[in-house]
Amino acid sequence: MLKNFISEFKKFAVRGNAVDMAVGIVIGAAFTKVVDSLVKDVLMPPLGIVLGKIDFSNLFWVLKAGSVPPPYHSLQEAQNAGAAVLNFGGFLNAAVSFVIVAFAVFMLIKLMNALRSAYGEETEAKAPAVKTCPFCLSEIPEKAVKCPNCTADLPDESKN
Repeated sequence: MLKNFISEFKKFAVRGNAVDMAVGIVIGAAFTKVVDSLVKDVLMPPLGIVLGKIDFSNLFWVLKAGSVPPPYHSLQEAQNAGAAVLNFGGFLNAAVSFVIVAFAVFMLIKLMNALRSAYGEETEAKAPAVKTCPFCLSEIPEKAVKCPNCTADLPDESKN
């Protein structure tokens, strides 16, 4: 029982789809870190300056004061005091990161679709060529010489 389970797992783990998925997850995690850094370290600081020297990662609302009474000058200070805070600045950073990642994935898929069509890879499989048996009127492969349904010998159409 366990041996069968292990052999099934091995078949699953070494299939191309599982390996491709694992590679995609690893690359996605690395890409997410890069985008997260882009948002926090490159995009948000200038945007904060334009909007009045606001540090988005430090935007929060105090829901309940902690052991030290407010005002808290930073999110870290509020968290150290044990205050319950709503960190909406972190959410704004995450939302901008999501939009960037979604746009990058959209552009990647758009590029892949363009490459597929440029190199003639068909997105839909062609339907197999069929003909109708003149005796039982069932659909059969075009190259068939005997009907699999009624077992009739089919006339050779290449002679016509």
